[in-house]
Amino acid sequence: MICSKTIHITTKGFSDIIDLTNEVENVIDESGIVKGIANIFAIGSTASITTMEFEPALVEDLKEKLEQLVSSKERSRHSETWGDDNGFSHMRASLMGPGITMPVSEGKLVRGTWQQVVYVDHDNRPRDRVVFIQIMGEQ
Repeated sequence: MICSKTIHITTKGFSDIIDLTNEVENVIDESGIVKGIANIFAIGSTASITTMEFEPALVEDLKEKLEQLVSSKERSRHSETWGDDNGFSHMRASLMGPGITMPVSEGKLVRGTWQQVVYVDHDNRPRDRVVFIQIMGEQ
């Protein structure tokens, strides 16, 4: 069985990090799938999906590390070509990747106690975003 759903979120940009764990688990509950996999995918080229402990200090640490790795102030050919000054956001998203796949067992995501599914919006402005969640497995 396959169940797909899109969810909509509003972000602040500049590597805004949003916890999606409850939304993903709700999709799993609605699907009735008890054993399989969940794929969570950020639609768009300036966002990423990953897992982390979603707590304020670590959220700020990750934002700081992303700025160190790919600075929003650094020159980019993309920004010069298109004039949108978001070349850094495309690079961050490419490095982190657009999505993840996680196991589902007993109708729940298989994850650690402090491991949440998060959306990272790297763009340089607030955005309305779409996340595609697909659950595949057995009921």
